[in-house]
Amino acid sequence: MYAVIKTGGKQYKVSEGEFLKVEKLDGEVGDSIEFAEVLMVGGDTTVVGAPHVAGAKVTAKIAVQGRDKKILVFKSKRRKGTRKLRGHRQYKTVLKIEKISA
Repeated sequence: MYAVIKTGGKQYKVSEGEFLKVEKLDGEVGDSIEFAEVLMVGGDTTVVGAPHVAGAKVTAKIAVQGRDKKILVFKSKRRKGTRKLRGHRQYKTVLKIEKISA
């Protein structure tokens, strides 16, 4: 069984037992989170919501709260000798999907 959930402005296809890296969510490691914005549930039969599937929810547990790898942002202007280098590390939450109920 799988489901498509919406969090952080993005959509993710999830299955039970897998790990999912999303944008930072409030909570401590070990806390349980429920996603009520389930857009689709698949398996033996597929149910597509309009826009959400009524009564469906996905339960997940927070596995890791941390920061992602550093990305480098480099800007330059041609023929001017102007160069700028910045780094950025996005906050992230790693979830373990525990249960999909439709």
